[in-house]
Amino acid sequence: MKIGYDAKRFFHNTSGLGNYSRDLVRIVADKFPENQYVLFAKNTSERTQKLLQYPNIIFRKISKGNFSRQLKMGKDAQAENCDIFHGLSGELPLQWDKKSINKIVTIHDVIFLKYPQFYSFFDRKIHRWKFKNACEQADLVIAISEQTKRDIMQYFKTPEAKIRVVYQSCHQAFKIQYSQEELREVQMKLNLPDEFVLNVGTIEERKNLFSVVKALKATSIPLVVVGKETKYTQKIHSFIRENKMENQVIFLKNVSMNELAKIYQLATIFVYPSLYEGFGIPIIEAMFSKTPVITSNLSCLPEAGGPDSLYVNPLNITDIRSKIKHLWDNPSERNRRSEKSFAFVQKFNEEQIAKDMMKVYDEVLLKK
Repeated sequence: MKIGYDAKRFFHNTSGLGNYSRDLVRIVADKFPENQYVLFAKNTSERTQKLLQYPNIIFRKISKGNFSRQLKMGKDAQAENCDIFHGLSGELPLQWDKKSINKIVTIHDVIFLKYPQFYSFFDRKIHRWKFKNACEQADLVIAISEQTKRDIMQYFKTPEAKIRVVYQSCHQAFKIQYSQEELREVQMKLNLPDEFVLNVGTIEERKNLFSVVKALKATSIPLVVVGKETKYTQKIHSFIRENKMENQVIFLKNVSMNELAKIYQLATIFVYPSLYEGFGIPIIEAMFSKTPVITSNLSCLPEAGGPDSLYVNPLNITDIRSKIKHLWDNPSERNRRSEKSFAFVQKFNEEQIAKDMMKVYDEVLLKK
């Protein structure tokens, strides 16, 4: 079969939707090489050139014009004789010609509806319209978690029979067991302590890093933070200065994917008390790294974290502190949970993701 993709995020987003797009296309191209995978976008990017060397991954520049992604991309996919068009980031083109093509859209989350205070009025309106329109157009809708599936049904009134859950995996770098020498090299380069708590993700209010910092106040436990800073970060820096925690909280910038994977393996505990996620890729990264996880008891996070992560009320500082100290003081408990979580996370391996996605592609072709 020939599958076309809206590849804007594939080429131009460095994390999040970009990682999802690149990993998905790479995985299905690896596991099902007999198909053709066509990427539609205005242009490519340096970071994706390795993937474009795959013989079954093809780039097609979309037709020129105003709003070409919305008005031309779908027709370009039909002209290319694609059997399926897959919108990877919650939207589908608005215009098509009469030629038959099957349509699939992936919905990642509806955070803009769950936590509207984090989004502008305009962004909320445009996201809702795009997502609702895509769910109505699509022959099948892919949700990246059961939580997202429930949200799609609630907010867009999409019938359950039209939704398929296909989980995400994570970058291959997190599935490699690095040598002690390789880990030590990164530890020395970044001047990391021998033991530390790790938090990874954009430093924004919804991700709730502030609660971790508050929980570690008056302890000697080091915290390493990897993530893009936002205005919200200023509040955290002020708190750190006021409480003389500058030597306790380490912020890392410009970390490569390979270095991040090694930081996960160096970490003693991974803490991720987000208020809401569509899936929670950092949790998967930590479990593949055999690092025990503490995360929120909200949204999809128990779904991603499985039975052997520790769960907290993300707004209860005392709860977060007690769970961190419990694992920090109990190496055998950390090892037990990390080993069991490593077994659990295999359900998110690439072979399974590829099979699940191809099952959806096959199903949508059989529907017509």
